[in-house]
Amino acid sequence: MLDLSLLTTLDVELAPPIEIGRTAAGVRRVIPIVGGTFSGPRLSGSILPGGADWNLARTDGITHLWARYTLRTDDGAHVMITNEGWGTQDDATMQRIFGGEQQLADRWYCRTQPRFEVDADGPVAWLNEIVCVGSLRAPHRPDRVTVDVFVVD
Repeated sequence: MLDLSLLTTLDVELAPPIEIGRTAAGVRRVIPIVGGTFSGPRLSGSILPGGADWNLARTDGITHLWARYTLRTDDGAHVMITNEGWGTQDDATMQRIFGGEQQLADRWYCRTQPRFEVDADGPVAWLNEIVCVGSLRAPHRPDRVTVDVFVVD
């Protein structure tokens, strides 16, 4: 049996999305990541500006998330995170989110697989060796998302 333990909670600040438009795969948008914080029992610090989520609202009602950005831990280590996942949000739901409409938690589903890259000799080198799952909470604001990240033990 697998156990999950909380690693950290990411509170990610977002800029308004850049709408690429309707593509053959669905509606593509790039959602810039402009900052934020993360805190938890094993990892805390700040989210650096400069990343993004290359988001795709597919025609079958599933949203594919692919976000890449950089964290800086409280002790100064830099962590690259790639967070990919799936959610049951169609394009109309995504438009409502960015329009400021709160989403109901009981109708929200979005899971991710965060992967980390860090200095192999640095203080958080153990991040290179763990498997994680993430749960993106139902958004309450268009400029912020919260992701709980769990280590699979």
